[in-house]
Amino acid sequence: MNESRSNFTGKIGFILAAAGSAVGLGNIWRFPYLVAKYGGGTFLLCYIILAVTFGFTLMTAEIALGRKTGLSAIGAFKKLDKRFGFLGILASIVPIIILPYYSVIGGWVIKYFGTFITGGTKAAAGDTYFTDFISGVKSPIIWFVLFVILTAVVVIFGVEKGIENVSKFLMPVLVVLTVGISIYVMTMDGAMEGLKYYIMPDMSNFSVKTLLAAMGQLFYSMSLAMGIMITYGSYMKKTTNLESSVRQIEIFDTGIAFFAGLMIVPAVFTFSGGDQTALSAGPGLMFITLPKVFASMPMGGFIGTVFFVLVFFAALTSAISLMETIVSIFMDKFKWTRKFTCILVTAYVLLMGIPSSLGFGIWDFIQPLGMSVLDFMDFISNSVLMPIVALFTCIFVGFVIKPKTIIEEASIGGAKFKSKRLFTIMIRWIAPIFLIAILITSVAGTMGFEFFKL
Repeated sequence: MNESRSNFTGKIGFILAAAGSAVGLGNIWRFPYLVAKYGGGTFLLCYIILAVTFGFTLMTAEIALGRKTGLSAIGAFKKLDKRFGFLGILASIVPIIILPYYSVIGGWVIKYFGTFITGGTKAAAGDTYFTDFISGVKSPIIWFVLFVILTAVVVIFGVEKGIENVSKFLMPVLVVLTVGISIYVMTMDGAMEGLKYYIMPDMSNFSVKTLLAAMGQLFYSMSLAMGIMITYGSYMKKTTNLESSVRQIEIFDTGIAFFAGLMIVPAVFTFSGGDQTALSAGPGLMFITLPKVFASMPMGGFIGTVFFVLVFFAALTSAISLMETIVSIFMDKFKWTRKFTCILVTAYVLLMGIPSSLGFGIWDFIQPLGMSVLDFMDFISNSVLMPIVALFTCIFVGFVIKPKTIIEEASIGGAKFKSKRLFTIMIRWIAPIFLIAILITSVAGTMGFEFFKL
């Protein structure tokens, strides 16, 4: 199976595909509202420090595990130590939970793109436009189905013809669009005040909760602890320098997140006059607050259209990686063909996404732990399973197969693993402490207990 396994054609293809996975709604939707909520520059500084230490460590470990074994998550851990076969199953469950509800949000993005490109800028800026849309039945499901089908079409073509080719096109376009809109925003009156808030750390805003929020965002943004990087690592050629690839993926991912914040936070700051209520709009920042910003801008319809094209590209590349991970898991386990597996996974996603799609409308009476179905799925995957998977991965690498196993994999072909000391300290001691803190505080917070004040 491993000998005939698909591969990326080279380093560039791998980096762009892995970056495409990492760059998604976490960067463009989630990162800006967390930056705004947790004090701008203070959160940004915490995130960057964590990305080059904690993020680098986990991503290196996952990609190395995939490349060493030539298997997806469900087989990689078991191959190296049968006692940890359960960890592969846990890691595999994460994308299986995430993809259906992620695709629902992807459908929302296509809907907004359609609204802006057809001249509905003012309509999208209406106070009830978003809630009226997501509380419907027919419209949200249609857009959700369209997003899933587009994702499946790419995955069905495989690694080189599908994922790599699409990523090589979409990722550079994503960078150009993000930088272009950011430059435009910086020319707006009052944007400099927003820029100052965004990039200047104010340590009076720092708290343990800020640090933990930045750590939690890292999982979401960099596609960690969900089997994706293990799967992509299994397609990575032995001749590709692993450490430099991880660093370049980090730069790509963090850079897009930075520019996403740069185009959103100052713009909202400008049109709200620095109103903290607008800056703290949370998840609604992209679907509720930003359309109001676009409606107030010269050429706002055009800028809004370009923005939602950008977000769609980001959402699609991440959904592709989630679906590819699930497809790879079942192909490895049952030796099914790619086409058959992809059709099966698509049917599953369509079926399981319906509760999340209808959870804001006719099924809003379903409230596990007082949350909508979509929010509950997000909580289980991001706040519970991902920290658990990451914690056990650290234990597995740090104390079972030992860091030297990863270091040796990263040093194949005479490549020098320059960060091996940082990697060893992080994977064994520092990362596990942070992960335990994230797990406890996120679960306790959901249950109504607050350990740390803002």
